[in-house]
Amino acid sequence: MTNNNTVNVSQPVIPVFNGDNYEFWSIKMNTLFKSQELWDLVENGYPDDDGEAKLRENQKRDNKALFFIQQVVHESIFSKIVAAETAKEAWTTLHMAYQGTSKVVTVKLQTLHRDFKTLQMKSGESVQDYLTRAAAVVNQVKSYGEQVMDQTTVKKVLRSLTLKFDHVVTAIEESKDLATYSFDELEGSLQSHEARLNRTNENSDEKAFQVMGESPKQQDNSRKATYRGGYRGRGGYHGRGG
Repeated sequence: MTNNNTVNVSQPVIPVFNGDNYEFWSIKMNTLFKSQELWDLVENGYPDDDGEAKLRENQKRDNKALFFIQQVVHESIFSKIVAAETAKEAWTTLHMAYQGTSKVVTVKLQTLHRDFKTLQMKSGESVQDYLTRAAAVVNQVKSYGEQVMDQTTVKKVLRSLTLKFDHVVTAIEESKDLATYSFDELEGSLQSHEARLNRTNENSDEKAFQVMGESPKQQDNSRKATYRGGYRGRGGYHGRGG
């Protein structure tokens, strides 16, 4: 196995950590260790008084976990754990270096809580873009071990949408039980509503062009012709000396 994610077919593909997004990387590694039945060693280490046969087995499993960690960090990160002799030691070193103490985590969570509280959909922003921003903040909070209920996220999003979603927000609040209404369901409803709004706007534009006796393409060509001709009327960019 190498740092470019080239692995033997019998071994899992592991995300390489280069110093960024430690929280998400550690979640993936946690899942990997559990799938290999190694997480207990990484988290707690192992006793050295379990008998010779058990000790050898634990050492073998621990070496496997340490090998995984060593192989999934960039060379610039490896120097921090090069002296670690157990998986727990290497894991704890990375945790302290990139997530910090409980005090540091508390400060980071306070910042994320503030970001969540001030979330607001921007004018012209699509539903997908806004919900992606909201989900990113929520997922970061979760990565620090704090639970965020779907109900909390759903209510926040409904309160922070732009005015054009007022009708669908009212419909959702009146027809759905927000205690059980999931973020995924909300996303689907908002995207459907946005698609209907876009179709309505397109149809309105089409009708406006037809009233003017031109197709949208003809109207677009007319605009281009106007731009090419420049603004030579009163108050335009071209005066008599232009």
